[in-house]
Amino acid sequence: MSLSMLAYNELVDIYGISEIVAFTPPPPPLVERESEDSWETLEAELADCKRCPLCKTRQTIVFGAGDRNAELIFIGEGPGHEEDLSGIPFVGKAGQLLTKMIEAMHYKREEVFIANVVKCRPPENRDPFQNEVDACIGFLRRQINLVKPKVIVTLGTIAAIHLLKLDAKISKLRGSFREYEGMKVMPTYHPAYLLRNETKKKDVWQDLKQVMALLGKQP
Repeated sequence: MSLSMLAYNELVDIYGISEIVAFTPPPPPLVERESEDSWETLEAELADCKRCPLCKTRQTIVFGAGDRNAELIFIGEGPGHEEDLSGIPFVGKAGQLLTKMIEAMHYKREEVFIANVVKCRPPENRDPFQNEVDACIGFLRRQINLVKPKVIVTLGTIAAIHLLKLDAKISKLRGSFREYEGMKVMPTYHPAYLLRNETKKKDVWQDLKQVMALLGKQP
């Protein structure tokens, strides 16, 4: 008998609970593997995931897409409505703008890898809660370790602060390279923000030009 079940039974004995609800142990914690990991293992562990409440409202788990040996990764905060339906990250209006950004860097979309901090859509496109991030970000870290990119571009505040473990707004983080486990990270504005604030596109282009220079690309 598990320790959790023993504790539950002790409570029943102590408090005399007459109607016992079926005991369902919590899911096992996500293991952030450092060796002998694979895409197949990662996909199997993520399949039908119920590690956080987002499983109750999602339509699809949005795993990530693109070149699994890419030198460049883009990371957003979470899927939106269109992504929840399609299972592909960044396919809505913000995704169309991201594609243009990628092409301006002289890449094709399929030549980079695109993922999110959480793999399931938060209701009404709200920011993911901390417990949802905690349940899911290990998958993202493992994806990064499998791809082994030269540069990571985080899109928006949520992706930057959770990957880098910093507490600051994206306006303070963007424009300078950070580091994640020896890899360069460029935080910049999210494409959805740019759709509402077109004047910030110039700032993003400056950020992306730094990434291009590091990767040997000419603007």
